Amino acid sequence: MNKLKCASFFAGVGGIDIGFESTGAFDVIYANEIDPYPVQTYELNFKNKVDNRSICDVKPEEIPDFDVALAGFPCTDISVAGERKGLFNNDGSLTRSGLFFELMRILNVKKPRIIFLENVKNLVGHDNGKTFQTIIDSLQEAGYFHIKYQVLNAMNYGNIPQNRERIYIVAFKNEEDKFKFDFPLPISLTTQLKDIIDFDTKLDEKYYYTRGKYAGDIYEKLVEAMDDPNAIYQWRRKYVRKNKSGVVPTLTANQGEGGHNVCLIKTKHGIRKMTPHECFNTQGFPKNFKLPNNMAQSRLYKQAGNSVCVSVINRIAENLVKSLSK
Repeated sequence: MNKLKCASFFAGVGGIDIGFESTGAFDVIYANEIDPYPVQTYELNFKNKVDNRSICDVKPEEIPDFDVALAGFPCTDISVAGERKGLFNNDGSLTRSGLFFELMRILNVKKPRIIFLENVKNLVGHDNGKTFQTIIDSLQEAGYFHIKYQVLNAMNYGNIPQNRERIYIVAFKNEEDKFKFDFPLPISLTTQLKDIIDFDTKLDEKYYYTRGKYAGDIYEKLVEAMDDPNAIYQWRRKYVRKNKSGVVPTLTANQGEGGHNVCLIKTKHGIRKMTPHECFNTQGFPKNFKLPNNMAQSRLYKQAGNSVCVSVINRIAENLVKSLSK
């Protein structure tokens, strides 16, 4: 089978793109991303030059023809952690999540063979299912009547110790393609925390919590509560939370910026937060994935939290390869 050409929208740092390209059957020939910071990271790891414009400014004729559309469109207004406005503001204008319709504006013209979408689990139930139905209706109006979707957790489907549930939607132009494709089955979680987090090496002091470094008695409470070197903890504004499932809790876009989303570990060198590289490991990125060394740590944490679980994407893409080559 000849390589299928992909166009990546809301590309971020390229997590979806890696998942597809690593099958050897897909080639990303175009990527669009408005935020210049993940664009820097993307271009460190891919041959493509990213179209660094708002998708609203992209004309279909400016994009080369492609077979597969890849898009993890913004979850800001759908996520439980956000304002949950949905796809439209009160005045009828598009929210950030509503930029999905700008994607469909392009796909209505380009008509790729397959559309692959990723978003938060809450998309399914948002506004009593009306938002999700709007997405499905929009795909069908564009001629994609053959749709499969499923919520998959990274720790059950990606062999990654992170509790991360996301919905994946695959829309086919051809009915035959749909019936040949199935989502991957669950697999055992064999990857351990020590495989993605370095508990042994002494790192830069900026990652460690020490007495007097932060206001109040945060440090003292952490020392008292963090008694398990094989667990992930979080500071939840007033108390310390231990993740008892033995995996990393869902990484968020504000991971590393403080507050209650910072993932903490206990090591022989002290209590510290996970590094940006460890967060990318937790998303299943390859160990040789490059991060800019001239960028604020908070931006790297945001990029990791905004990204996808690469290994889950890769398993879906592998199943697509099998179905399309039948």
